[in-house]
Amino acid sequence: MTQSVTMTTMSSVESTTINSTESLFLDSPFRYVLIPVFYIIFFILGFISNLYVLFVLRCLRQAKAIKEIHIYMTNLTMADLLFVCALPFWIDYYIREGDWVYGDVMCRVTGTFFFINTYGTILFLAAISINRCWALTRPLDAASSDCRLRGVIVCICIWVFVVAMSVPFLVSPGINVHRKNNTDIRRCFEGYQGGTNDKKKKVAVTHFLIIGLFFVVFFLIVMCNFLIARILVCKNSPQSEIQSSRTQSKKPTVTSIFKQLAGVKRRALQMLLAVVGVFVLCFLPHHIVQGPWALAVLEIEDGFGHVKYSETTRQLLSDAHQITLVLMGLNCILDPVVYYFATGKFRELIKAHIKKLITFTQPQSYHLNQPASPVWTLVANQNPPRKPTKAGVEDQSQHGGRSSVVIA
Repeated sequence: MTQSVTMTTMSSVESTTINSTESLFLDSPFRYVLIPVFYIIFFILGFISNLYVLFVLRCLRQAKAIKEIHIYMTNLTMADLLFVCALPFWIDYYIREGDWVYGDVMCRVTGTFFFINTYGTILFLAAISINRCWALTRPLDAASSDCRLRGVIVCICIWVFVVAMSVPFLVSPGINVHRKNNTDIRRCFEGYQGGTNDKKKKVAVTHFLIIGLFFVVFFLIVMCNFLIARILVCKNSPQSEIQSSRTQSKKPTVTSIFKQLAGVKRRALQMLLAVVGVFVLCFLPHHIVQGPWALAVLEIEDGFGHVKYSETTRQLLSDAHQITLVLMGLNCILDPVVYYFATGKFRELIKAHIKKLITFTQPQSYHLNQPASPVWTLVANQNPPRKPTKAGVEDQSQHGGRSSVVIA
């Protein structure tokens, strides 16, 4: 997978292996330590955080507070879980120094999960950005339309598109044999340097088409978030957010209104920074390095894609590519951060769960002589009982909401 799943287009249908010499394989040995360590962290944190996200979204559904953006969040979480479930196989692959032992079918499946997570995440984040932009620029249209139906249709289209793009990884062989120290090493979605020049050109075209698609989506997300930022900065308040916000008093003061609007702006800007931050940190470095790295690995002899790199440059590109793969895997634990800033309902539920957890973990103080009835506690606090006298017995009764003592 380190050499990118798109390399599978070079493999032929007739054979599942391509023998290549050790000198042809461009490797970065440090990845066999770096990637397993980070993937173990991603697996633990990603599995827990994404399952918790599904639990919170289920609570929202039960409360009938599900909206279009929550539908996108649910599908994005499912895409992250696909990647997380495949991580144990890749962890073992790198611990074995790039030797795949699970067969060709599992190689194709895990490579497909990697592709679906990467580009499914990109498209679902784009849908979230467009949804937030539309809600701010056209609040009345957004409120009057059938948001849930639109969200379901958009998600179906994204899944169909991403799965269709990943079909070549499922139908084409993924394992290639690399000879190292007189031992056959089974590479999963790597080691395609020994193919013909025409096949290399097809791989290069595939790479640059995917890179071009990414930058189109990235430009769309940047524009949407730029519009959101301009609306938040230039106007006193986004109309849609003001209408949906709640105040504690029926007659809010001027100070409370300004505080409320400042909070709305702050949360919207935080969501904006979270979405753009995930793109810039996780996906942008990989797609910048991907094109030059692919040409350095393929070494096309002439025509389209022919670039002569020095061995030092080729090695630097290979090393940079391994680091960008780690950054791409980081998205499975950063996506829940986007959810936190995306909607108020999601944020409120998380805060409520944290508060319950803190309350549960705090030590409780118990008293032996506690009153049995909470009603008696209330009465006792209002008017503590006086010491009984020999003249009679004290009896408490309610008069006008206050306790009194009657002496017989």
